Amino acid sequence: MKLSDMFSTLAENARTFEQRAAEWQDDMSARNDEMMAGARKWQETALQRQDELNAQMRGYFEEANENVRTQWQTMQSAWEEQFQKMREKGEEMREQALKSGHFPDWAEAYAAQMVAFAQKMQDEASTAIAAATEARAKGNPKKKG
Repeated sequence: MKLSDMFSTLAENARTFEQRAAEWQDDMSARNDEMMAGARKWQETALQRQDELNAQMRGYFEEANENVRTQWQTMQSAWEEQFQKMREKGEEMREQALKSGHFPDWAEAYAAQMVAFAQKMQDEASTAIAAATEARAKGNPKKKG
């Protein structure tokens, strides 16, 4: 192979690489936009689900007897306290990630962890709803009090 052919091949390979890199970058930008749109949509539906759940919980709470209300308030306080601790720890970790320059990776991992946690909580709620439905089907009426 002549030296001029080698330079020509190298130049062509460099152009091809630049073209592919530009295409990859465009593709990644498009995916990022899609992921951001998906995240916004998920957040909107999560807020809507939370509002629906809050309304449902208010309904259950209004029908519950005093003992159940007291138990619920104790449990709710414990959950809120635990959630606040998780938020504080997450904030500490976020600050460390910002300082270390690894924030994007940390943010993705944190989001994945929170989604997994939310799914566990949804599973727990589904189990509780199934248990309540089963108990009512067996004839355990709601007690008013």
